[in-house]
Amino acid sequence: MAKDLLGADYYIVESSRAYWSISQYKRFRECEERAVAELAEEWTEDRDSTPLLVGNYVHSYFESPEAHEIFKFENGSTMIAKTGATKCHLKKDFKVAEVMINALKTDKQFAEYYIGEKEVSVTGVINGIDFKGKIDCLNIEGGYFVDIKTTKSQIDDLAWSDEFRTKMRWFEVYGYVLQMATYKELLYQKYGKEFIPIIYAVTKESIPDTRAVVFQSDEKLKYELAELSTIISKLDAVKKGISEAILCKHCNYCKSHGLTDKVEIY
Repeated sequence: MAKDLLGADYYIVESSRAYWSISQYKRFRECEERAVAELAEEWTEDRDSTPLLVGNYVHSYFESPEAHEIFKFENGSTMIAKTGATKCHLKKDFKVAEVMINALKTDKQFAEYYIGEKEVSVTGVINGIDFKGKIDCLNIEGGYFVDIKTTKSQIDDLAWSDEFRTKMRWFEVYGYVLQMATYKELLYQKYGKEFIPIIYAVTKESIPDTRAVVFQSDEKLKYELAELSTIISKLDAVKKGISEAILCKHCNYCKSHGLTDKVEIY
């Protein structure tokens, strides 16, 4: 049976081999050698999946009741406490997710924005290379799209950028501006018109804050997309095995394979 690389099988490794995504691009920027090993299924990062699951818990609720029930069924063993005072109930992080869901449900502006087709896969070409993306909510008639982003900090908070050696807005540091720019470009290629990107932020607080971050100016979006276009050909050659991958020399993959620097001249 053929796999649906842009649908049910969107997140499997075969889809990642066939298409670039912004999350994959960020992995290659962090460490090319590790990213290649991940695609070859020779390395799996031992990371805490809780933040990702919390975000997906919130996303699935606003996708559809069916999607939310499926998500809870598939991830129940991770979300439900097995011991202690909260045994058989949601763990603390997922109780926070429920609070975030309620914050968005009671946000009238969110209800007005979050209208359209949910979980829309879109593809296109950037500098001759196939890209994919999955948009939380696409309103074709309204000419905009919305992605829900959960954040542990306050919406106005700054985060440290290792790349630029300064503090910036958290959605800039985590690559969400690039994600919005890429989605906008892919949608333009498909529909032949401009779409306004919107990040709808909700904080992981006991009393969550919510806000629509609307990207009206193209300046930052064009800068991010231009940088991606400049770099992606080189990274694609690495992905295809044409060019040799570069080591970051400090990630867990490099450390576990003895690929870190062993001598430092101070």
